[in-house]
Amino acid sequence: MERSLELANVSRVQEFILLGLSSSQDVRIGLFAIFMTLYLLILLENTLIIYLICSHRELQKPMYFFLGNLSCLEMCYVSVTMPSLLVGLRSSLHHVPFTACIIQVFLFVSLIGTKCTLLSSMAYDRYVAICLPLHYPLLMRPQVCLGLAMSSWLGGPLVSVVKTSCIASLSYCGPNVLNHFFCDVSPLLNLSCTHVALTELVDFISAIFIFCGSLLIALASYVAIGRAVFRKPSATARCKALSTCASHLIVMGIFYSMVLFIYSRPSCVESTDLNKMLSVIYTVATPTCSPIIYCLRNKEVHAALWKTLHLRKWS
Repeated sequence: MERSLELANVSRVQEFILLGLSSSQDVRIGLFAIFMTLYLLILLENTLIIYLICSHRELQKPMYFFLGNLSCLEMCYVSVTMPSLLVGLRSSLHHVPFTACIIQVFLFVSLIGTKCTLLSSMAYDRYVAICLPLHYPLLMRPQVCLGLAMSSWLGGPLVSVVKTSCIASLSYCGPNVLNHFFCDVSPLLNLSCTHVALTELVDFISAIFIFCGSLLIALASYVAIGRAVFRKPSATARCKALSTCASHLIVMGIFYSMVLFIYSRPSCVESTDLNKMLSVIYTVATPTCSPIIYCLRNKEVHAALWKTLHLRKWS
């Protein structure tokens, strides 16, 4: 009984220490300038996309509705991890209270789940547009688009509540040092001094439900799209159909490959610098590149942007 009480008294650490990306002062100063610039760029890019979609009637289409949701998600997503990364670059050790760390895990897992389901919804939209063009106005009417978006925004937090509750209920006896730049699931599980089998099982089931489920939907959509495209008689029609999917395929491929590589391994693995670099790719690089990738090949977005700049010039 006394031993249980003693364990209870030391089972909860009060804070975690994040090692960040680098221990070198000179390197941290340079990285801080780079990531601060990227953070502001991400906010600017996605705010511009949301503004263009909301202010131009020609962009009031299901594809751009989902793109606007994705832009909003990217701003929330990067705002969960980037401040922690920047604070860690300003100081050699970033001290994060236990509660703040758990909240960050909850928000991060929620947004990861939301992004997975939102990407699968965008893949389904492209499937209907290419494979069932005559039924597109019915199958992708505003009520359906809103339902898909709401299920994405609500599904992630619902799964995250269960997953984060399991992580928060674990005992952390020390050490409390995370070799990462934000509070992530695997490093936290690695620090727990209690049995994590149940938490790993919940983690696995949630990954199957959200990550693998959305990936299978997206892959099935693109398999059907590929079959439909290669049945088209002319090369021009095939290129036009594929061009509408290219941007989404690139973004989806980068995001899913990085997440799959990191989280497909056992949960209790040692955090490495490679893990941190890959995390930078899907938490910073992907949100930075996504608006550029989506808009570079999109003539309608180009036209809306040019129209906005032209009107502001004359005004």
